[in-house]
Amino acid sequence: MVYNFFFVAIAALICSKDTHSKQIQVSENKVVVENSNAIFSTSTSQNIYHSIQKNSIDLPSQEVFELAYDGFKYLENQNKINNKLLTVIDFSLSSTENRFWVIDIENKKVLFSSIVAHGMNSGQEFAKSFSNKNNSFQSSLGFYLTGEIYHGKHGESLKLDGLQNGINDNARNRDIVIHAADYVSKKHIRIHGKLGRSHGCPALPNQLNKKVIATIKDKSVLFIYHPSLKKSVKNRLIS
Repeated sequence: MVYNFFFVAIAALICSKDTHSKQIQVSENKVVVENSNAIFSTSTSQNIYHSIQKNSIDLPSQEVFELAYDGFKYLENQNKINNKLLTVIDFSLSSTENRFWVIDIENKKVLFSSIVAHGMNSGQEFAKSFSNKNNSFQSSLGFYLTGEIYHGKHGESLKLDGLQNGINDNARNRDIVIHAADYVSKKHIRIHGKLGRSHGCPALPNQLNKKVIATIKDKSVLFIYHPSLKKSVKNRLIS
């Protein structure tokens, strides 16, 4: 399946700094990371998704959730997570739609769903281009861990640490953070037909930002998805 190959690539990139996980194998409906305790079954992620679906009206697509959940479980088994929540952003969707979700995996429910901005050079209504470079003003895809809260020019904000070399590992240096913005609102959508855009940060509505970052701070998993990520991860893995 496509998402199995995708996650092998994800795991390989995350493992590039980890000498304990030396080999990755794929079997039917499973990704096995040798020299670790990580075994991921698509049937498990499907069951969890359907359980969340029973408790939540708004949630990401099953395909995107399964990609995010596989990364979550991998990082959990690597003991990299302190806060066991999963945040998913789906940048294949219009900026006029909810495309940001915070999911409580243990209790199988969505805690927050929201609109979220992408970078100004990533696209207009839809995000189409992504970068890991300084001053690109584009969003970056892939897996992150949330960091610490700080107070900056946008008020209370949350640092992010990208986990994938060449894809998002420059996030902290680029000041890619979760913050609030006036241009992330239903009013802005009504007036302009789309959200405003950031310098690359996943910006949230003012009324939601503090609640979200207080919930997901301190090493929880964030996954930012776009269909182009599959190709970019595959190409980088080959190269």
